[in-house]
Amino acid sequence: MTGTLTERRSGRPVGGDLRRRAVAAVLEKGMSARAAARLFDVSAMSVLRWVRRYRERGHLLDDPKPDRASVTEPERERIFRLLRERPDLSVRALHRALAAEGAVFSMTALQCFLKRHGLQRGRRLAWRRKPAPPPATGAVSKDGPGASGPSIRGWRRYSG
Repeated sequence: MTGTLTERRSGRPVGGDLRRRAVAAVLEKGMSARAAARLFDVSAMSVLRWVRRYRERGHLLDDPKPDRASVTEPERERIFRLLRERPDLSVRALHRALAAEGAVFSMTALQCFLKRHGLQRGRRLAWRRKPAPPPATGAVSKDGPGASGPSIRGWRRYSG
């Protein structure tokens, strides 16, 4: 094994505590950025950037990361249509059916979509399940207000 336990690998993120101590060394103790960088084993440019950020913003927090657009949301209706037409599809089979129709994205993206819309595949295939009893009169539909997606036979709401 090379290196020591206290050695920080180059290019790795630095924790907020180390940033605060480096900035405090420069601003409160009058240390140069280069001396603080040597003391805390970081680059001088990083210390200068943290000091500038602290002076401009009053904090050392990173900029927020922009939200990424979902690749699956534009295909929402297609996914729900396939699930309504073939409710016995596994997630893998749904992924293949979408690819056959030209909607190509990763299995992880599809699983995240299903989870985001409250759908999770049951352990057994849909055809093995007993049919659900008819809803009582006056019952509220699962697809009513507040539902995040349609109720599809063989699929159940994700509960966490």
